[in-house]
Order: sequence, then structure tokens, then C-alpha cells
Amino acid sequence: FLYFPETHGISFRIQISVKELLDTDVLLKLLFHLPINYPSTLPDISVNSDQLTRAQCMDVKDKLLEQAKKHLSEPMVHDLILWVQQHLQDVIKQSATVCNEKTTLSKGTEGGIWMILLHLDHMRAKAKYVKTVEKWASNLRLTGRLMFMGKIILILLQGDRSSIKEYLVLQKTSKVDVDSSGKKCKEKMMSVLCETEVQSQHKRFQTFEIKEYSTLEELQKEFETAGLTTLFSEFVPPLFK
Repeated sequence: FLYFPETHGISFRIQISVKELLDTDVLLKLLFHLPINYPSTLPDISVNSDQLTRAQCMDVKDKLLEQAKKHLSEPMVHDLILWVQQHLQDVIKQSATVCNEKTTLSKGTEGGIWMILLHLDHMRAKAKYVKTVEKWASNLRLTGRLMFMGKIILILLQGDRSSIKEYLVLQKTSKVDVDSSGKKCKEKMMSVLCETEVQSQHKRFQTFEIKEYSTLEELQKEFETAGLTTLFSEFVPPLFK
């Protein structure tokens, strides 16, 4: 929409969809406010998106204002929109690493290492799905295991709490698998079995690995080695019933 109050310049909203990592689209809502003496004054910009964290939206906004300064005194909105479509991926990648560094430094309420155990119902396009999960874990610096045992698929992740939250968003909003007709689809059959802070008796996973187990005992050993016996006995056996 557009409105033209005589004294305040122009405000308008633009929604754009940007092709993002792993073929998911990010819907960006940009609000531009052009002051009366635009373009010799910078516009006000606000950025919103359901697929990005608030920190990432702020980073996109900062980068857009940096670009705007380069175009001062010439109409720039169109250029800024083109710029964000081309560079969103880089901004988000940088944002993720900066984010993680900040959170490691400030051990505030979000401090401490968190752990989450997820159960997936199935993977039709297994190779692609596994690759995607590996990529997310490495981008977000999460360690743990993707575990296959018979029909059971579990993902155990450890890392920064904000990174785990971000992982969940990716897992729910990205087209990670294919449906029965081979079309790309989102993960609808995932359940979070447990989310908790890593305690001193839990061992930290150093890497993220994909493992297949042929028996329940083998799977149980993996959990026991990591000091997660209680987690295993509480959440895993019920899945086999």
C-alpha cells in the first residue's frame, strides 16, 4: 500500500520472495519510508520475515542502509531490492556466524549448551535429506548424531540454544523431502522428544555423524557412551511399540 501525507514523505511496503539456501523461499517484508527530501536523505527501512531470526532481519536492514548510502541523492529503492535479492544468502550466512560468536561470549540466560532429540517418521529422498541435515548442523555449529535403526530415525543435536531454535525453524519450513508423488515437501511428521540443557554428566559430541544401527542394543550403547542413559530409556523404547 502507499500513502502520501504531505508532511511525512511516502511510505510503502514491498513483499519479495528470495530463493534461499536449499531451495526454500524466504519471504521478506520491507517497509520503506521516504522522507520529503529523499533521495538526498536516506529512507527509513524496516525488515521482517517469518523465516529469519530478529538478529538476521536487523543485519539485512543494516546492510541495506549501507547500500543506500552508496546511492545517496539518486532514487535507490529499486536498486536496494535487487541488491537484497542477490545478497540475502551471504548476509544470512555471516549473520549465523556472528550470532554464534556473540552467544558463545555472552553466557547469559541463553548461555550453556543445549541438546535436543528429534524423531522423524520417514525419509523418502534419504540421500538429499541426510545431506541437508548435515549442512544445517555444520552451518549452525551443532554436533550430535543422525541415527537410523530399522524404521526409526532420530536426530540428536547439541549446541548453542539459539542455533538449535534456528535448526528447528529450518527443519519445519524447508522442503527437505519428497512426497509419495516425488514432489518436494516440508517435514510434517517430526516430533521433538526432548529439549534440555546439557548437564555435567552428559558428554559433548565433538562432531556431527550419521550412523546406522542394526540392533536396539547398539543404539542404546551410543546413548550410554554419551551419558544419556536416562534420555534413551525415557524416549526411545516407546517408539518401538
